[in-house]
Amino acid sequence: MTNIIVNHEKLKELVINNLVKGGLVEEHAKIVADVLVHADLRGVSSHGVLRTEHYVKRLLEGGLNPNSEFSIKNTGPSSAIFDGDDGFGHVIAKEAMDYAINLAKKNGIGTVAVINSSHCGALSYFVKQAAEQGLVGMAVTHTDKVVVPFGGAKPYFGTNPIAFGFPAKKNKPVILDMATSNVAFGKVLHAREAGTSIPSDWGVDVNGSPTTDPNEVNALLPFAGPKGYGLAMVVDVLSGLLTGSAFGPHISTMYGDYNKKRKLGHFMIVLNPAVFTDSDAFLENMDKMIDEIHQTPPVKGFSKVMVPGEPEQLREEERLVNGVPVTQTVYDYLTKIEEMV
Repeated sequence: MTNIIVNHEKLKELVINNLVKGGLVEEHAKIVADVLVHADLRGVSSHGVLRTEHYVKRLLEGGLNPNSEFSIKNTGPSSAIFDGDDGFGHVIAKEAMDYAINLAKKNGIGTVAVINSSHCGALSYFVKQAAEQGLVGMAVTHTDKVVVPFGGAKPYFGTNPIAFGFPAKKNKPVILDMATSNVAFGKVLHAREAGTSIPSDWGVDVNGSPTTDPNEVNALLPFAGPKGYGLAMVVDVLSGLLTGSAFGPHISTMYGDYNKKRKLGHFMIVLNPAVFTDSDAFLENMDKMIDEIHQTPPVKGFSKVMVPGEPEQLREEERLVNGVPVTQTVYDYLTKIEEMV
């Protein structure tokens, strides 16, 4: 399928226009657009602007609060519960992470349980908030069932992503953002949109058999078998059970029930290195670790050994200059409003 190259600021503008047209307050639309374009800049199209149409549909049918008002309940010097009032998860997660950052700056650690939220997009955005302020950030969230448990034939957990952000002094922050499934389901959606096949270890059909056709995928596989399955459970305990939210198969579906609030949970942790060690030494040692990893001799087929998140960082730097590729169908949807004006 043909890709259209779009300047990242123009792309944000298009997303904002569509969300506002769908009823979302502009202040929140700007944050959502920033998170979505962040994902596309990093090459994570599964969590990028292709989701805009879905969000607008959910807005129009009542599954998202277009003018949510957040509330925070402090439960201790370093802990809080952030109520998202059924608004956009992107905005909720950003504000919750900001609150966790302030707690960590003040008390050394910040832990925020998020309730009454919705899909929040790429977690890398939120842990980067912490890392850019010299703090260690962690974020987890859960999704509706789409991943088979190890040894199982039917899905139980979601893709249940986990992300970490680690600051450095001279190098860019190290950002690890990964699903506990072999891939995020959004990558399957992107393959459907682009009309391409997928690797056979991404998903299974209705019979539990591996498939390379994205249109036949009924469930995904956990990464590394029992390891990804175990981490998926950990994520759901933190973002589901610990926040008092739904978990596993009890989570409302993202694609369907568009008139229902999803009531998702997220969990944010921020650590201030200064309360554990000398903060400058920590940042310098992060640089040393990164530099030493870069100096590791690469095997055949690799030009360089990179740290987690570095390929995405390099792709972001390139796309900030040269533009972001968007599939023709997504571009047509985003620009439809402009044509109507």
